[in-house]
Amino acid sequence: MENWFQGSIVATGRLPLFCFFVALIGAFVATRVNVRLIRAKIGWFRNVNVGEMHIHHVVFGVVLMLVGGVTGLIVSAASQVPYAVAAGVFGVGSALVLDEFALILHLHDVYWEEEGRTSVDAVFIAVAVTGLLLIGLRPLTFDFGTPLAPGALIVANLALAVVTLLKGKIWTGMAGLFVPPLLLVGAVRLARPGSPWAHWFFVGGSSRKMATATHREERWRRPVIKAKIAFQEFVSGRHDLPSTRRRR
Repeated sequence: MENWFQGSIVATGRLPLFCFFVALIGAFVATRVNVRLIRAKIGWFRNVNVGEMHIHHVVFGVVLMLVGGVTGLIVSAASQVPYAVAAGVFGVGSALVLDEFALILHLHDVYWEEEGRTSVDAVFIAVAVTGLLLIGLRPLTFDFGTPLAPGALIVANLALAVVTLLKGKIWTGMAGLFVPPLLLVGAVRLARPGSPWAHWFFVGGSSRKMATATHREERWRRPVIKAKIAFQEFVSGRHDLPSTRRRR
């Protein structure tokens, strides 16, 4: 294990990325344990309040990201060790920010509501992307065996990624940044019914494409989504509070 770590992480200059990766996962798990204990009112775990103001942990995350980021800029020319420490601090801050990504997105405290699952999705995506970078994959660099120039290839892959994401295929789009053949599949296949692409191009809720997309969503994606939600809530707790947002 030590030989692998020295050869694959330290010798390749990936120690800062490794520290960021470990800190991101560790801080996310610790944060979720903490908030679940707060929610259950167990022990001395309580929210941080200043007077009547509740201080969300995204605030501490922003501060740590600034500290880690600026420190990383200062020590980047030094050895890997101080740079790795700065990356670890940045990873902790990133976990705290992403854990309340839904709050930033909705500008509303939806932490334990259904919309709060967006935060868990954001953390999972960050962990997955960092893990792929850590094993040496680089985004938008697969050449498909084509004679295209590197710049044109990157633009083509990026365009496919945008189409795939607009079709509502988030995980396919993110994974496709590192394995671009997946982008071809995502860009060609039918869009998900709730995606921007479906809204723009599937004219009318009764259109054949919309009906097909809805049928596929119910038959194939719903079981996968239920399994994903079950795993998310095993890790992060149940998002079961009724939404307090106004329905239109």
